[in-house]
Amino acid sequence: MSYTALYRKFRPDTFDEVKGQVPVVTTLRNQVKSSRMSHAYLFCGTRGTGKTTVAKILARAVNCESPVDGNPCGECAMCRSIAAGTSMNVIEIDAASNNGVDNIREIVEEVRYSPTEGHYKVYIIDEVHMLSTGAFNALLKTLEEPPSYVIFILATTEAHKLPVTILSRCQRYDFSRITVEEITERLTDLTQREGAEAEEKALRYIARAADGAMRDALSLLDRCIAFYPGERLTYDNVLEILGTVDTEVFGRLLRAVRTGDVGGALRVLDETVMRGRDLAQFVVDFTWYLRNLLLARSVEAPEEFLEIASEQMEEFLAEAQENEPETLIRYINICSDLTNRIRYASAKRVMIEVTLIRLCRPETETDYSALLDRVRHLEEQLASGSFVQQVQAGTPSAAKEQMRAEPEPVEAAALPQALGEELRAVAEKWPAIVSSAASPLKLYLQTARPSVDESGSRLLLVYRDEFDKSAMDNPAHLEALQGLIAKQTGKRVEIAVELAAKGRGTMAAYPDLSALKGKVEIEYVD
Repeated sequence: MSYTALYRKFRPDTFDEVKGQVPVVTTLRNQVKSSRMSHAYLFCGTRGTGKTTVAKILARAVNCESPVDGNPCGECAMCRSIAAGTSMNVIEIDAASNNGVDNIREIVEEVRYSPTEGHYKVYIIDEVHMLSTGAFNALLKTLEEPPSYVIFILATTEAHKLPVTILSRCQRYDFSRITVEEITERLTDLTQREGAEAEEKALRYIARAADGAMRDALSLLDRCIAFYPGERLTYDNVLEILGTVDTEVFGRLLRAVRTGDVGGALRVLDETVMRGRDLAQFVVDFTWYLRNLLLARSVEAPEEFLEIASEQMEEFLAEAQENEPETLIRYINICSDLTNRIRYASAKRVMIEVTLIRLCRPETETDYSALLDRVRHLEEQLASGSFVQQVQAGTPSAAKEQMRAEPEPVEAAALPQALGEELRAVAEKWPAIVSSAASPLKLYLQTARPSVDESGSRLLLVYRDEFDKSAMDNPAHLEALQGLIAKQTGKRVEIAVELAAKGRGTMAAYPDLSALKGKVEIEYVD
């Protein structure tokens, strides 16, 4: 006899066996008990939450010869034939492959004929959002006013794709994601019925990996049991089979990122790769790990939001207190962006490595969140004293390197003095002279307007700002500027500094610089 998958073998037969959808099954069961059935239902929700299962239970319940508290009895001829798939009263249609107008016209023709047995003909249209526009239009009239013996049950994972005209003709039921606790309870029951042994921690991890879908959880459990037949299913076994990583690894990775240890972070990644873990799932799980830390750091009672075993909660909360919310948000944003990009990437490891370097080195980024992270790094270094030690250790060598890099000073006093046209030539080369200066002298030169005094013997620097003028009057700055000019022109220049008088704010006010118009562009800062 062929093997039956767990999610098919243990499909619920009554409303009471359906997990996680109490509001939906309670309403439907009461409708069956009171014979207040609607002509059209719309079941919405993510995959594996029980839409098709509840539709089949409802189809058996409305046709059952002796329902028990709104549930199908499972013993009568109608229940057995519907369960076996031989009844002509229940018609299942996959709209993904039967989405044309002709397929819907066949249904419209069939509804004219009443059932030969039972009370209702039930049409279950799965993935109904896949129907074409023409098919929806062909279904509208029949869906609005079907015969009294016809019930339509439409199931979809994407209700937003349905036309409003369809939505308004149906009773809508939203199927929610099933909680980790409910899935774990179901998995525990099924493993006992299968005669298999499993750790509670292992089943809980499978439930969390299913992401609210009972069918996915049963498929994962089926896969794990098949890998270790006859053996006790442990937490480490599940991690190995699913290609996922223990939270202890994420803790080590986060500590390496926080301390800026690029080598440590890459070693954690290399260890993960060598163990054969799925890299895309690794990024997703790390993002969820960061999300849990953020919630533990941000809410007053994190226990109700976190899917963590009670024995690990205290340690997890202590670790959360070591991370600032702003830093965690930055990490989550970067990892979420990586999750979207890595899905179809061929070099997944390279992309993860680059991302880890970004996390460890916030100075490589310029956005606001990275700036906050850089400030945090500096504060931690200042608190530990390592920053001061680095500065003290680096200052002498840096000074020596700077001294080696600086050119030999030009002895300006030994050069011939620039006069008249030679001074005007100096003014023409002003942008080059400014660009060759070092800070802070360069800042003061950028706001100066070069000119030649009336005697034609001095270079005149005119400033609008009193602070820049007084700073440039410093003998050291004047001497440094003379050295720059001597290096550029080979001439010694006498320099005078003055503050611009009111009403002399344009180049036209200085006839000496008329020859520079169109040759030199100087930006003046008020």
